[in-house]
Formats: sequence, structure tokens, C-alpha cells
Amino acid sequence: MKKAFLSAASAVAALVLAGSPVVAQTNEIVVGISITTTGPAAALGIPERNSLDFVPKEIGGVPIKIITLDDGGDPTTATTNTRRFVTESKADIIMGSSTTPSTVAVATVANEAGIPHIGLAPFPITEARVKWSVAMPQPIPIMGKVLYEHMKAHGIKSVGYIGYSDSYGDLWFNDFKAQAIPMGMTLATEERFARPDTSVAGQVLKLVAANPDAVLVGASGTAAALPQTTLRERGYKGLIYQTHGAASMDFIRIAGPAAEGVIMASGPVMSPESQPDSALTKKPGLALNAAYEAKYGANSRSQFAGHSYDAFEVLKRVVPVALKTAKPGTPEFREAIRLALISEKEIAASQGVYNFTEKDRYGLDDRSRIILTVKDGKYVPAK
Repeated sequence: MKKAFLSAASAVAALVLAGSPVVAQTNEIVVGISITTTGPAAALGIPERNSLDFVPKEIGGVPIKIITLDDGGDPTTATTNTRRFVTESKADIIMGSSTTPSTVAVATVANEAGIPHIGLAPFPITEARVKWSVAMPQPIPIMGKVLYEHMKAHGIKSVGYIGYSDSYGDLWFNDFKAQAIPMGMTLATEERFARPDTSVAGQVLKLVAANPDAVLVGASGTAAALPQTTLRERGYKGLIYQTHGAASMDFIRIAGPAAEGVIMASGPVMSPESQPDSALTKKPGLALNAAYEAKYGANSRSQFAGHSYDAFEVLKRVVPVALKTAKPGTPEFREAIRLALISEKEIAASQGVYNFTEKDRYGLDDRSRIILTVKDGKYVPAK
């Protein structure tokens, strides 16, 4: 009789547990990453994917499971990928994407689901995205300021703008109006082009006709080389400024001789050797570049590789904090990650030192930027 009673009690207990709303914990941290490894923006996503070879396989004694999907730079595909991370993979953390429009799509889904999101491209972090999203790349105003200060120091008065006909191009155009014009510069003309375009001859003819003292290119990846080469082919002699979205060795390879003399904002990872030993970005930058170039070839370093690498440098700090209060696979763990992102300070990485707050979701300062030029086919500090 006693045995029968225990069996019945056990059965009832099992039924109660089966019907309870307890979320299953896991013994691994799932990170879903949507990046662009095909299409016009593949030059951004491929280095981001490659650098995952050098990120930790476990943090705080817990294995990291990375699931990577290609979105081709398409916001609709990025949305689909992110929903898969939410519903199928039960991701604890979501990263991506490689372009601004696709990153907006990823952020939107992640914030709806209440999952920490780490953006790998600059994007507008609106009220709807501010709770769960942070960004690895430097914010446009920080990178823009160093370019405009260089322009002012070199007597630039009028500037022509050519940029993407999307939200990335808008971010840079709006920043120029917000910062450079109050510094005394004028906008000579504004031209736009699409990421897949193979020619900007018409836009460049208008730029050359306007005859500005300098041209600012609001583009990223290998496509940023298209205005650069076309401007030089059409005889433009003024200074050409490129954003940090162009900072990679691929830019020099594709632009060739036309890259000479370009002025480019960049993250520190493109030249950690030139940083003082006291710079917190030097050690992680040297470590990433040594590993990356050993596997992918000399001078293969890329700012975009730094974005995904640095995302895991951040996780190395925040995951152990979150693990003190919750287990992976639960809403409590995701909330603990969110809170740790804003409680941990001075997180050193290859591209900057991160200090996220509730309002500042980029968390970077002037330590996240350098200014480079190309001389004899190599990046060197600009003067």
C-alpha cells in the first residue's frame, strides 16, 4: 500500500512539473548571428564571420553555441533570420547585421522578443530599440568629428557629398549638416548611389562640376572604392574623405592608385602598432590582427573583423556577471545580460573602450577613432 501511494504521488508530481510554466535552462549560451556574407555588402560580413574563428568557445565555464546565418544584406532576410533565432534556436543573445538597414531589422525583432542585441553596423537606436540593443561600431558623430576637424585644419570650405541611398548614407549626410556646417563649411552638392551600383559616373560629373574643396563619401565596404576611383578618373584633384565603413585592406586593393592620399576615419584596430602602450585598445587589436593575418594572409586586417571580435570581448565581461544570477535559456538570464551591459565599465576591445549606459548604446569616446591616409599602398596616420 505504501509503495502504491509513493508511485501515485510521484506521478502527480511529474504531472505538476510538466504543466508548470518553468522555462527550461540549458547548459550552453546560444548566440544567433545574422551577417552579410553574400551580395554587395559581403566585404563587410565575411571578415565578421572570419573573426569568429578567434572568439572564445566558452565564457565563465559555460560553452558558447554560435549559429550564423547569411542575410545577403536584405532587411527582410535579416528579419526572418532573427525570428528563427527567437523561435527555433532560443537564442540568449543576438548579433547583426553587417549593414545599417539590416541591423535595424535585427534590432526590431530582438527588442520585440526581449533578447539582448549587439549591432555590428552603425544604426539609429530609437526609443523602440534602446532597451535591448547596443552597437559595436563607432557612432557617426564621433567619427565624423575627426574628419571635419581635419577639413577645417586644412582650410576646406566647401564639401561635396556622395553616399548610399539608404539609412547609412542618411546618417552621414545628416551628421555633416549637424557638425560640419556649424564649423563653417558649406555643402556644394549632394549625390547618392545604391550599394549594388557599378557606376557613379553621372553623380561624379556633378561633383566635379560643383568643384568643392573636398568630397565626403558616405559608403562602406568595397563599394566605397567606386566613388574614389571615379573621382580620380574624372580628374578631381581635391581631398577625398572616406568614412570608417571603408576602413579595410580591400579598399586599397580595389581602389588601387586612386586610394593614395585618401583621408579616412578608422577604428584603432587598423593600426594598433601606432598606438601608445598605454592605449587599452592596443593589446586586443594586436591579438586580433596577429590571429587574423596568420590565417587569412598578411594585410588582411579589417575594421569589420573587429566588430564581431569585440562583441565577444564585451561578452567576456558581461556573461560571468549574468551567470551569478541566472542560467542560460531563461528570460532571467537575458535580463541579467541586459543589465550587465550597462553596469560593466571600461570594457577594452580592439575598436574602443565601451561604457554603455541606458541612454548611450554605443558607449564609446574619442579612444575609438584614429585618422589614416594611404601612402604607397599602405595605411599610415594622417597629418
